[in-house]
Amino acid sequence: MGEEALKEMSASEDTLVVVKPDGVRRGLVGEILRRFESKGFVIKKLHMLTMSRSQAEEFYSVHSAKPFFGELVSFITSGPVVGAVLSGRDAVATVRRMVGATKSWEAAAGTIRGDFGLGLTDNCIHASDSAESFTKESAAFFGQTRG
Repeated sequence: MGEEALKEMSASEDTLVVVKPDGVRRGLVGEILRRFESKGFVIKKLHMLTMSRSQAEEFYSVHSAKPFFGELVSFITSGPVVGAVLSGRDAVATVRRMVGATKSWEAAAGTIRGDFGLGLTDNCIHASDSAESFTKESAAFFGQTRG
């Protein structure tokens, strides 16, 4: 294997995206995942589930002291979600750019939230914001789905 190929492999990282209940209800899972695959990301894990309250509280624990924590937990547990571990070059930063601003009305056209999000909580998708968040969030999401 050439030196450039080795550099390319070492630049690869993993991140987590979760298509939220609004995105699942609206039939957007395939379109959202297609965008990541078209960008060159590889789906390493994929799972649909309805998160339990305790799983959602662990998943969003970084926000536990914030006033909107209860709303986040209620929304993410309101229906099925689809989680995917994506792998590729600069995955965390690139996926976050593709996802767009949290507030859908501020997200640029062409981003997932800009094209499909309807509000603040109902913005179709969650994406890990760092390698540390990926580790914690993927454990919370996939921890109960081993095998």
